[in-house]
Amino acid sequence: MRKSIVMAAVAGVASAASAQTASLSIVASQSVVNSAVTTSITLAIYADADFATNVAGAAFTLGATGGAGVVDGMALGSVPTWGGLGEGDLGDGGDGNYNGVIMGQIIFLPFIEPDPASALGSGPVLIANMVVTIVAGSTGVIDWTVGGGIGTFALELFDANANPDGNPPGESFQIAAPVFGSEQVTVIPAPSALALLGLGGLVAGRRRR
Repeated sequence: MRKSIVMAAVAGVASAASAQTASLSIVASQSVVNSAVTTSITLAIYADADFATNVAGAAFTLGATGGAGVVDGMALGSVPTWGGLGEGDLGDGGDGNYNGVIMGQIIFLPFIEPDPASALGSGPVLIANMVVTIVAGSTGVIDWTVGGGIGTFALELFDANANPDGNPPGESFQIAAPVFGSEQVTVIPAPSALALLGLGGLVAGRRRR
């Protein structure tokens, strides 16, 4: 029930978007993790599009391959202040998978303007930070993919310049299947030790020559 209410809050007046590109992507704070030293990393989730003026909201999941025995847990670290009104946290799914995050803002021109921090056109817009706890001493390669499937759309955009004579002006676009990005993180117990082993192999090879 709560999920439906939150989704409705960020929906607005929407129409299907076509012939444009929108995306949800992941950027890890570290691509190679020394699990002997590092206990957690952050996955930053971004939204972007080549149309509209602002990100109005998102409802995304995270899927992982290779997280079993490497990921101890995941949690929603934060969403931007502008997206907190529609925040919903569906919780950790285990092994690097996340059941879902819902976030968004209410836009109702001319009374409620979109937050400037949600503006498109100057690069991807941060929509959430996910905190991943790494199992100490673990090793493996984790492939994360952002996805949808929580509700009817994974990303909502707003164009403040559209429909200027409307009541209200502006137009929302709900995208069920934007381009879903992925990120790979390699976890090894001691990168420096492995690097030394590689260097030792090179030295031994030169001696044999």
